[in-house]
Amino acid sequence: MLDAQLAELYNVPTRRLNEQVKRNIGRFPEDFMFQLTKNEFVNLKSQIAISSWGGRRTMPFAFTEQGIAMLSGVLNSQIAIHVNIAIMRAFVKLRQILSTHKEFAEKLKELENKYEKHDVEIQAVFDALRQLMAPEEKSIKKIGFV
Repeated sequence: MLDAQLAELYNVPTRRLNEQVKRNIGRFPEDFMFQLTKNEFVNLKSQIAISSWGGRRTMPFAFTEQGIAMLSGVLNSQIAIHVNIAIMRAFVKLRQILSTHKEFAEKLKELENKYEKHDVEIQAVFDALRQLMAPEEKSIKKIGFV
């Protein structure tokens, strides 16, 4: 999530959130938080229709799940604690949903493979039947019945 979105949830100005993060930067290694590049931010703005007028002078920070969890320690307010709990629950739910979809996708792939195998086996049966029928037709033609 981006710093501005989190600041809105925590009911603090974005600059305040970023100040607290910078004061406690040791708690935010690069796998907890990173700053978007200018190209990433421009691309993001075009995807979510953020106005190009006014706004930020610095590139936003993006926080991973672990970084969001760490924010509750540096933003020491009741709102921050409650918001953090809600966000962590949302991440858990998201992982459950993704896991369910992953299991479903795996089952679907198994079924596809199973039926593809059956298709191949059925095709082999038809090919064998055609081969069995073919010699009879040739022998009938040789005798002159057809």
